[in-house]
Amino acid sequence: MPVGTQEQCGQWTEEAVSDRRTAGRLDELGLTPRLIDVFAGGGGMTAGFTHFRGQVFQPVWAVDFDQPACNTYRANFGDHCVQGDICDLLADPDTLVPEADVVIGGPPCQGFSLLNKARAGDPRRELWRPFFEVVKRARASIFVMENVPQLLTSPEYSAVKQHAEGLGYQVAECKLVAADYGVPQTRQRAFVLGCNFADPWDVFPPKKTHYAPNPGRPLQPMLDEYVSGPLLWVTVRRAIEDLSEPVGTEVRAEAPPYDLHFGRTPTELSRQRYRAIPEEGMNRFDLLERAPELTPECWKRKKSGGTDLFGRLWWDRPSFTIRTEFFKPEKGRYLHPEQHRPITHREAARLQSFPDEFRFCGSKIQIARQIGNAVPPLLAARVADCVLALLLNREARDE
Repeated sequence: MPVGTQEQCGQWTEEAVSDRRTAGRLDELGLTPRLIDVFAGGGGMTAGFTHFRGQVFQPVWAVDFDQPACNTYRANFGDHCVQGDICDLLADPDTLVPEADVVIGGPPCQGFSLLNKARAGDPRRELWRPFFEVVKRARASIFVMENVPQLLTSPEYSAVKQHAEGLGYQVAECKLVAADYGVPQTRQRAFVLGCNFADPWDVFPPKKTHYAPNPGRPLQPMLDEYVSGPLLWVTVRRAIEDLSEPVGTEVRAEAPPYDLHFGRTPTELSRQRYRAIPEEGMNRFDLLERAPELTPECWKRKKSGGTDLFGRLWWDRPSFTIRTEFFKPEKGRYLHPEQHRPITHREAARLQSFPDEFRFCGSKIQIARQIGNAVPPLLAARVADCVLALLLNREARDE
């Protein structure tokens, strides 16, 4: 069964530290936590809070600068997504931020990314400030901020945490590996959880539901780190092997998963390069060794680093991080494990843990950007478990 199906994702949800009984308990109490998503993109993080547990959280407002991403959000969650610059929107007296229990979001991360080391003065580092303005206006009890792992060791993070604490929130932060939570990808992300009525460290970080295989020794997970009966990491094979070979080169008017399962038109030189490295795990260094005449001069000069460039995925491992240009093998390890082509949009979406029924809007380039920029929904769902646990504990305390 493919990783992106609702049934399988629901199965994994029940193995989390706060299982679906938490959601049922909130329903018994008549609670429907209201949710706001800032810098929402296509709604990957909102999907994690809603798609894998029934409609417990109620999305009431979202904002993103990108129109196609807003269209994707609206297609999946409703017409409450506002398109525009968050700073301009908050400066507009006609903008009304509704009250909400939880505010989530990932301020654009390029300012913190290792891919942009020279951008010490990047203004995108400051976009956490309008995020907290939304938190304040919404009178939210809980916030969840997501970003690249480098955020947590940056000088900027001390200001982020100090600002949150000044607003009355206790703060917990950690780096999470998506594969540890059932996503077939080793993507690493930082999460910051703030709560104004309890210590978030009581429930955060979420317990791991999956573990890396180690043939040399059996798993001996610490009881406070894993759920009982954790599963092996989900692999590329499990995520995409059921898909037939892609057809065409454009988004198709066809039922999922094949609407987004299309190929490209590589040059004959690119095809020769694909065929020169036929085995899973191979990369540009294998290309240089096997076919130096096909290797770009810039790769010949670059003797170290970039081991994932022009790399093939492994069938029986999770993928590496899926970025916005996953359809370009020269950008990373994006070649299919055995077919001579890059992965398709549908394969990338599944490796991000999007359910097949999630609807994407826009051109194929715009959809690729939405897929690559998203928080893996299944990872977000594990963080949502922690938020639900906090809300449930508050209600139990106040009864």
